[in-house]
Amino acid sequence: MSAPDIDTFVAEARSWLATVAEPRTRRPWGEGSDAVAVFENWTAEEERAETDRIRGYEQAKFDAGFGAITWPAEYGGRDLPTSYLLAFRRVEAEYDVPRRTEMFPVTQQLIAPTIAQWGTEEQRATYVRAMVRTDLIACQLFSETGAGSDLAAVRTRAVRDGDAWVLDGHKVWTSGARIADYGLAITRTDATVAKHAGLTAFLVPMDAPGVEVRPIRQMTGGSSFNEVYLDGVRLSDAHRLGPEGQGWKVALTVLASERLDSGNLGLENADQAVELARNLGRPLTELERDQVADLVTRSYVQRLTGMRVAAAVVAGHDAGPEASVGKLLATDTMARTSEVVRTLLGPDLTVESDRWGAWAWTEHVLGAPGYRIAGGTDEIQHNILAERVLGLPREPR
Repeated sequence: MSAPDIDTFVAEARSWLATVAEPRTRRPWGEGSDAVAVFENWTAEEERAETDRIRGYEQAKFDAGFGAITWPAEYGGRDLPTSYLLAFRRVEAEYDVPRRTEMFPVTQQLIAPTIAQWGTEEQRATYVRAMVRTDLIACQLFSETGAGSDLAAVRTRAVRDGDAWVLDGHKVWTSGARIADYGLAITRTDATVAKHAGLTAFLVPMDAPGVEVRPIRQMTGGSSFNEVYLDGVRLSDAHRLGPEGQGWKVALTVLASERLDSGNLGLENADQAVELARNLGRPLTELERDQVADLVTRSYVQRLTGMRVAAAVVAGHDAGPEASVGKLLATDTMARTSEVVRTLLGPDLTVESDRWGAWAWTEHVLGAPGYRIAGGTDEIQHNILAERVLGLPREPR
C-alpha cells in the first residue's frame, strides 16, 4: 500500500485531533497551571491516575492510525517514513492533548524498539504492539549505586537454575517503577569474563514475587524515582531478552534511543522563563536582558540541533554524536533557565506565596541538575564527542 500524500495525511491528522482535543491557545499570563517541574511531584495515586489519563489518549491515537506511524503493519503500524511522524507531531502540538510523562517515551521509543530488535518471535508478538499502544508500561532497571555511569559494572546477579533464572540485586533511580508492568533489567550472568561480556538482559514483571519498589524522596518533595530490590526473583528463560552474555548490546540499543529522544528537554520551561521576563512588571536590568537574550539564543541552537538529528533520521542515517550534543544542550538550557529565573525573581523564588509563576520555579531549580546524570551523564556525552568526533584517545582503564 502506497503512502498517502503528506498534505492529505496532515489534514486527516488534524481532523482526528479536533475530535479528541481543543486547539491549543496561548493563555494570558497568570492563567492556568504555572507548573514547571522537571520531575513530577505526585503521590502514587496521582501518578497512576495521570498515567491512565495519558494512556487513554495514546490508545485512541493508536487505534486511529496515528500512534504507530513508522512501525510495520505487524505491530499495528502504517510503515510510513519518519517525515510523517514529525509532521504529525507538529500538528499534535497545535492541540491541548495530554503531555506525555517520561514513562511513555521510555516504553514506546526505547524499550519497544529494543524488544523488536532483540526479542524472540513470541516476545515480539507479546510485548511490542502492547507497548507501542501503551497497554503495557515499561521502565528501565539499569542504574545501580555501585556502578555509577559505568553500566557494564552492574552487580545484580542472574543465576541459571534449570530452565529458569534467579535474580538478586538492587537497582536505583528507576522512574515509573510504581506504575510499570515490566522492567528491562541488565544483570550479570558471568563474573569470569570481561565485564561487558558477562551481562544478560531480562524482562522482569514488576509484580513478580521478590520485586520490591521503594520510592526515593527528592529534595523537590516528590518521589518520581525509586529503588527496586530484586530478592530471589524467579523468571523463566522466556523472560531473557537477547542471547545470554549479550546484555551490553541490548543496553546500547536502549541508550542510543534515549539520547536521541532527549534533545528537546527543557525547551518549554525555557520559553516560560522568557515569558516571565516579559511579565515581570518592571524594566529589566542590563544583566537581566543579557541573560534572557542568551537563553533565547541557546534555545534556538538546541532546536536547530534537534532538527539536524531529525533530518538524519528522516534520511535513514544514524543520528550519531549529534544526539549527544542535543543531550548536552538540553542540560545546559535547563541550567541557564534556572540562572535566569534566579536573577529575575531574586528572594521571591524562595518565598512560598500565591504569586503566579514565582514559587513554582523552585521545582525546576531543584530538579534541573538531575538531568546532568539522567539519560547518560554529561561526562559520558563529552567522552562520546571526544572519541567519535575529535578522534581523541580513549580514557585509560
